[in-house]
Amino acid sequence: MYKTMKHTLSTLPMSNSFTALGEAFFSRVKPTPFQTQAELIHFNRHAASLLDLDPTLYPDSDFADIFSGKQLFTEADPVSMLYAGHQFGHYVQQLGDGRAIILGETTNNQGEKWEMQLKGSGLTPYSRDGDGRAVLRSTIREYLCSEAMHALGIPTTRALCIVGSDDEVYRERIEPGAMLTRLAPSHVRFGSFEVFYYRNQFDHIRTLADYVIEHHYPELANQQDRYAAWLETVIERTASLIAQWQAVGFSHGVMNSDNMSILGLTIDYGPYGFMEAYDPGYICNHSDHHGRYAYDQQPNIGLFNLTCFAQAILPLLSEEPEEAAEIAKAKLEQYQHLYISHYATQMRMKLGLKEIMDQDQTLVDDLLILMAEDKVDFTILFRRLCDFSSVDSTRNTFIRDLFLQREAFDRWAERYRNRLSEERSDDRERSKHMKQTNPKYILRNYMVEIAIRKAEDEKDYSEIDQLFSLLQSPFDEQPELEHYAGFPPEWAGNISVNCSS
Repeated sequence: MYKTMKHTLSTLPMSNSFTALGEAFFSRVKPTPFQTQAELIHFNRHAASLLDLDPTLYPDSDFADIFSGKQLFTEADPVSMLYAGHQFGHYVQQLGDGRAIILGETTNNQGEKWEMQLKGSGLTPYSRDGDGRAVLRSTIREYLCSEAMHALGIPTTRALCIVGSDDEVYRERIEPGAMLTRLAPSHVRFGSFEVFYYRNQFDHIRTLADYVIEHHYPELANQQDRYAAWLETVIERTASLIAQWQAVGFSHGVMNSDNMSILGLTIDYGPYGFMEAYDPGYICNHSDHHGRYAYDQQPNIGLFNLTCFAQAILPLLSEEPEEAAEIAKAKLEQYQHLYISHYATQMRMKLGLKEIMDQDQTLVDDLLILMAEDKVDFTILFRRLCDFSSVDSTRNTFIRDLFLQREAFDRWAERYRNRLSEERSDDRERSKHMKQTNPKYILRNYMVEIAIRKAEDEKDYSEIDQLFSLLQSPFDEQPELEHYAGFPPEWAGNISVNCSS
């Protein structure tokens, strides 16, 4: 039984179990504070509750100082993690936290461990040619999106706060600097194992794997084939995660293997985007010139990254290289089936189908083809389908009008109506369940852009607060914020997002 209590910044218990692995896995480095006065821009009470941190503390001046690196927790043991990874398909031998520092971890009343990481906290040994800083623009984007994804029910890192400054950071232009405090049970990635595989440091692979299993997969710890079982679980979690991305039209933008969480979390929000007009080849990162990380490529890239991870842990699977390769191959062959199964489940839920029938995938595929041809808004279409009438087709005009090929939609709607009839679907009950699956509100790029412009130009953070509140309840009707549920404005098509975003 865990004791219930709220902590202040001075009483928050801190440790860092990762440092027990030894300095082959990280570098000790302290955050570099801003040169100008730090300002708390936004604070997430929901994330604070994960730490059992008293939410009334955030006006405290120490809050901005601690989460901008000016002041450290008494028991903090700050480190930057070492890792490598495949970036756009090419192996890069050393990456690591080039602008992030893990302050340490705390264990809450439920026994859950949460690492606290400062992003934008200055140079580390892994910064290469970077400056170790983050800009306000990218910090706002990650802060809002990680919380939006959490509210959608998608596994993700969390964000505790944004701290800003008047420091000038050079990107394509001069921008204000900021820091984000990110929370996760662990920040270990696929690339954390790759770096040691390519260095032939197989003992380090085992040490790190045992650490991850002990702390995050304890149910596997006593299994004789625990490494193979662990690989299988990571594959399953990754397949499930990407199916959830696809079901809400989310594109990550930079699915490098160093941006893939070992826990199956969405991590490292950069040039992400929620698709608007349905386009299977949607590319949200303007630096992705060949569409490697396009929306429809994400499931395949998930398998590529898992293959990189499986290769990195081959020495753990068997002492015989050929046997290890066979074990990894057998596990990886499960991915496609797992992904298809998870995706099919997600799409049946989006259509309000309770039973599994042979024609379901064709029904989904044909709708998506028609949506792509007519450039129908992904989120709006599925939200409107929640109120589809299986009794009176004249009441479906508000859905039909989203399509240019209205007769083609009519033919699809007739098939959908028949499919609902086969399982004796009740419109009212189905609508209720569908509205808990199909969000009314997503974080469209134009919405973030407005918040960024106000914050940069006027130091007006009210839009961040409004969007944060909106996105806490993406499935609910919020009449006073109804305008966020509409089509994006025409100027939104000109928004360009890249890795520095």
